[in-house]
Amino acid sequence: MLIENWMKHDVRSIKPLDSILHARDIMESHRINQLPVLAAGKLVGIVTDRNLRDAFPSVFDAPPFGKHKAPAGANPKEITVEMVMTPHVLTLSPTTSIVEAARIMRRERIGAIPIVDGTRLVGILTRSDVLDAFVALAERSPIT
Repeated sequence: MLIENWMKHDVRSIKPLDSILHARDIMESHRINQLPVLAAGKLVGIVTDRNLRDAFPSVFDAPPFGKHKAPAGANPKEITVEMVMTPHVLTLSPTTSIVEAARIMRRERIGAIPIVDGTRLVGILTRSDVLDAFVALAERSPIT
């Protein structure tokens, strides 16, 4: 079972200088939790729902805490994706085994892996895609 058979091919992405408000809007409207960050067509990072939650100021927050926390009163329209994204993203090839992808996702505790062919982003594999693959496998070979 290869990643290319289970990954999402239509990948939503964002640019480093887009605002985190724009990123959150994309995630909410498409019901996704990760956005690859592309600069000139090249993958430069990933921004996750956790990155955004950590970055958005909250009325319950005391002084800023952590390297990605926006200062109290900061405008999310002025905070860029590159300020909060995770750089140096782990990627896999479409011909990687889905079992290997599952092992990596569990070991690294990540919810998605961008899939690249050379340097070109061709898809994204999410935890849900991996679960779909294993459900399909279990249905073909029921375990009793």
